[in-house]
Amino acid sequence: MDWGTELWDQYDIIEKHTQSGLELVEKYVKFVKERTEIEQNYAKQLRNLSKKYNLKRIGKDEPECRLSSYQSFLEILNEMNDYAGQRELIAENMMMNICIDLTKYLQELKQERKMYLMEAKKAQQSLESTYKQLDSSKKRFEREWREAERAAQYAEKTDQDINATKADVEKAKQQAHMRAHVAEECKNDYAAQLQKYNKEQNQFYFNDMPLIFNKVQDLDERRVRKLAQGYILFSDTEKHVMPIIGKCLEGMTKAGTNVNERNDSMIVIEQNKSGFERPGDLEFEDYSQGINRASSDSSLGTPKGPLELLGKNRNKNFWLFSKKSKLSPSTLPPFSTPPAPSPANGPSSPKFGRDPLSYCLKEINKTVKPRIHSFRTLRRSPTVTEDFTHLPPEQRRKRLQQKLEEICKELQKEVDQSEALGKMKDVYEKNPQMGDPASLASQISQTSQSIERLKGELNKYETWLAEAGGRGDTLRYKSHTFNNNGAHDILGPDGAHSDESTPDPSQAIYAEFDDDFEDEELTAPIGKCTAMYSFPGASEGTISMQEGEVLAVVEEDKGDGWTRVRRNNGDEGYIPTSYVTISIQQMKDI
Repeated sequence: MDWGTELWDQYDIIEKHTQSGLELVEKYVKFVKERTEIEQNYAKQLRNLSKKYNLKRIGKDEPECRLSSYQSFLEILNEMNDYAGQRELIAENMMMNICIDLTKYLQELKQERKMYLMEAKKAQQSLESTYKQLDSSKKRFEREWREAERAAQYAEKTDQDINATKADVEKAKQQAHMRAHVAEECKNDYAAQLQKYNKEQNQFYFNDMPLIFNKVQDLDERRVRKLAQGYILFSDTEKHVMPIIGKCLEGMTKAGTNVNERNDSMIVIEQNKSGFERPGDLEFEDYSQGINRASSDSSLGTPKGPLELLGKNRNKNFWLFSKKSKLSPSTLPPFSTPPAPSPANGPSSPKFGRDPLSYCLKEINKTVKPRIHSFRTLRRSPTVTEDFTHLPPEQRRKRLQQKLEEICKELQKEVDQSEALGKMKDVYEKNPQMGDPASLASQISQTSQSIERLKGELNKYETWLAEAGGRGDTLRYKSHTFNNNGAHDILGPDGAHSDESTPDPSQAIYAEFDDDFEDEELTAPIGKCTAMYSFPGASEGTISMQEGEVLAVVEEDKGDGWTRVRRNNGDEGYIPTSYVTISIQQMKDI
């Protein structure tokens, strides 16, 4: 069944139905657009929430960064950020695959429908025009036939009239004959027009309009099928990203299971362990036993300050009052000037003699309270020393180890620079036209001084680490010596040269960490350069390049006329700065 056969006379209904179908497509497109806006806003809010709680301002060296609970929280934020990205992907796919595609298809349907309706109207107008011609010929035939009948009647009447002349009779007959001939022609014309109209009407109702209606039906069915595909895509778009969303949710679950409360407690202990011993019991000092004795070290006949009264505990490892904050006499409030000692067996001081015990307790109370206040002040702003003696023993060892690592890295950097200067000096000596070797003397001397200074600091901090009680399970550092060419040799624990061959300059000069050492990453490029001329790079330490070749800049020209560059394959070397055009600022902006 099709529209051309069953709905041959329902042109208005078909037009209204197809228009309603197109409006439904427009309504669905608008619905999907609003859904994408909701997804985008949701993703944006999730990203803002993740950014708000990510706390990027906290550095990686902060103590809480090592806690598994903190790491898991960061993983949850990252997974939520990825989840937001999947919501954005849903919105983007819906917009591309549904909204844009359906909108484009809708425009094509509108144009096609408009063309079919215009064809139907044109066919209808043609049929109406033929009908008008038929009606005109019919009316003319009717008019001429009546005129012919009147002319025949007049000729017959004239012929019977005895008073009419023969000429009148003949004239009336000719007029009647002429009218009859015209009426016959109008009849033939009417018959032809009628035949033509019937033929066109048959063509209109049985061929033209059914064909147009069938085309409109096919258009409407294609519209419905495309709309159904849009309905399916609405769900499939989200189904396609559900596995990734599931992985994000699994990542959040895994982050929760990775939390190890016991390990976090161990980390807190490791980060904050002081290494002090617990304080021992304070000894009871009975002041009543020495009231009547002669003045001596234990006699209360001459009142002493709190530090003297508590002198026996001065060497105790008491956290709050000894090693956590080292007090100098200047930080303590001035004590009351004690009275002059009385002679042996003499009368005691009037102030002390009345109530010796009350006086001692009063003196203790007067001094202990300000002392607590001064400790709080000291804990807020402790005096930082170079050897970190202001820290507890355990923390001091860790800080000394960190300092040793920093010095070793600086030392390695200076050694690399010294080697580079040595190579450039060799290049200058072999190719004087490229530079003056004497111009590098100041830099080589400065680098050597820096190496000696860092070696001194390294030895100093190693000594302090040994004093702090560095153990074998911590980083094991090796001493190094450097020759004039910038190479370095490893010394054994006894100071003698080991049997190992001279290591590669890129090898780290400081210790192994439990025999597990990872090479440092390649230095990040700071810019790029384009070769204006070709350079053979035949000397040691240099690298060849071709005109127009683009290289990454690893180290800028330090005034010696050479720039350190790297190819994409990892090859590094020095090239003449004047041979290239360098763009550093662009890379920094990026």
